Amino acid sequence: MNIKFQLVAIQKILGLSQEEMAKHLGVSFVTLNSWINERSQPHSKTSIAIYDWYQTVTGEKRISPEEIEKKTKSLLKKADKVGPFLKLLLSQTDLRDTFALSLTYHSNKIEGSTLTENETAVLLFENQTLPNRTLSEQLEAKNHQTAFDWLLQSLEKGEPVDENFILRLHTILMNGIRNDAGSYRNHGVRIVGTHVPTANPLKVPALMETLALSIKNTKSLNFIELAEIHASFEKIHPFSDGNGRVGRLILHALLLQQGLPPAHIRQEDRRRYFLYLQKAQLDGDPTPLATFLQEAVEQSYTL
Repeated sequence: MNIKFQLVAIQKILGLSQEEMAKHLGVSFVTLNSWINERSQPHSKTSIAIYDWYQTVTGEKRISPEEIEKKTKSLLKKADKVGPFLKLLLSQTDLRDTFALSLTYHSNKIEGSTLTENETAVLLFENQTLPNRTLSEQLEAKNHQTAFDWLLQSLEKGEPVDENFILRLHTILMNGIRNDAGSYRNHGVRIVGTHVPTANPLKVPALMETLALSIKNTKSLNFIELAEIHASFEKIHPFSDGNGRVGRLILHALLLQQGLPPAHIRQEDRRRYFLYLQKAQLDGDPTPLATFLQEAVEQSYTL
């Protein structure tokens, strides 16, 4: 595996420009370009750094369960210091609005929304419509905000994250957009751009019942289990539309139940997120996704 292959793979997965990659490696654009075009080779120390970056980005770098558990304990210590994040979101309007905006913008952007973050803010907080954007996109933003607010209120009441909870999230998210809002699909679907097989529609109710049982049996925070639950939900793909957004809302709910903030999965990290998701679904390896989710939780503390 040569340097060119590694650099091109990193660029494709992260969507970086050569200028951004050069900055990350601490070299000039000209130097990086010469490596990609195989006119020269980096020194051994830089080659090791590139390979390490490649392994991290592609999920090939092995991280032990002990390391994941150590990181989990660190996140829980931070949660103890900051306080239960659900309580913070419910008591601080500015903080709640910050998360509603960022989670709505990024989650919808991951699914192909053309709204900018400023346009999303106008929709969520100024109660204005955008004449140059489709009604569907605008409803998706408003509905996601409503679903997030409902999620917070439900968790405050101690409601479990069960099938009813998941179906209610979909009902709110798809309100005014789809006639089958809040119902499992009765037809086959495929996940565009992947080879991940989705569930037979006849098996969706039983699979969702099993998934809800897995969620119920997850008593303590375990990011491997969290990654497995998320990957399983997205592989089942229980709804005609909105699976990605509902899946991430479920993640937020499970993390908030443990005192942590939601997982801030940014649209800039979309390629890595999908790569690790597929690795869990196709290879049965949830480790890269688990560490990615830990990173996403850490990012939430900087919002």
